[in-house]
Amino acid sequence: MEAKQWTVQVYLAEDGDDTHARAVLSTQDGQERMTGTGHARRNPADPSVPEIGDELAASRALTNLADQLAIVTQHDITKVADAPVPSRSW
Repeated sequence: MEAKQWTVQVYLAEDGDDTHARAVLSTQDGQERMTGTGHARRNPADPSVPEIGDELAASRALTNLADQLAIVTQHDITKVADAPVPSRSW
């Protein structure tokens, strides 16, 4: 069995109370496959804890990336299936 490796890199940028994240999925050959994005904004009433903004923005970017990958997978399954495939049948 051939082992494959995909890499996800998460990039974070902070601007005041805003944190933006970008999760980039690259395949084994280094080609960028897709990118997910996420954003977090601190409520002014909350204490300033930058790590929380990083975590929230990163989790949103990874969720966005996972959702995109699931959509691509659904399209790919539909292409090879003999009959229509219900959403997320797998």
